[in-house]
Amino acid sequence: MFLNGFCRLLIKGIPPLLTRGRFPVPASRMKAAFYKLSSPAGSRFAMLFFGVVLPGIVLTGIVLLASGCSQAYKNPHVSIHTRLGDIEVELFPDQAPRSVAAFLSYVDSGFYTNASFYRVLNEDNQPSGMPKSELIQGGIWKRNSARASSLPGIPHETTRQTHILHKDGVLSLARRAPGTATTEFFICVGDQPGFDYGGDNNPDGQGYAAFGRVVKGRDIVGMIYNRPEEDQSFTPPIDIFEIVRK
Repeated sequence: MFLNGFCRLLIKGIPPLLTRGRFPVPASRMKAAFYKLSSPAGSRFAMLFFGVVLPGIVLTGIVLLASGCSQAYKNPHVSIHTRLGDIEVELFPDQAPRSVAAFLSYVDSGFYTNASFYRVLNEDNQPSGMPKSELIQGGIWKRNSARASSLPGIPHETTRQTHILHKDGVLSLARRAPGTATTEFFICVGDQPGFDYGGDNNPDGQGYAAFGRVVKGRDIVGMIYNRPEEDQSFTPPIDIFEIVRK
């Protein structure tokens, strides 16, 4: 009964709309088609179409749309939201499990809210005659040094173990002695082989613990790198609003 009434409504309402416009459909043809829907056989067809087929099409479309909007990654990704723009980083838990686990625990705990990029090494601000490097360094040290120093050190994972070399855009843990790294990290600007195991930039020869790489926002890294600095410190520091998982 409902479908019959619905089809009669379509007969009265839709043909006049379709007979207008640039490419009109003849009213007689449209009415004949809708009269067929109002017959018993047409009602069964309409019930099947509107009750099963059409909802299935709509549901499939919604699923495809949702899967297209949310991208799945093999490795975890995080976004570093800064005052100058966003930097997306891919992390490598299979190669550097301890470094990645510690870093993600800081991210999930909200430690990087109101953090900053505060240090830069470039060709002009390092002593002559010493191995030089180029990087930007960030974390919570400048704004929450008490928390940074209260955390247990992350066991050192050398590049000989992880095979993640300090190439352009690679993320690595800042440290003093091996095993003292916590929340502070740096991003390589250009290739920095002196930071790898056995490299010249660290007297102990253990290098630094690389654990990720920038996949989006290299231009933002460059913008930060070129900000004003004095004695290796940005003036002022570049705000990190937060670091979150993607």
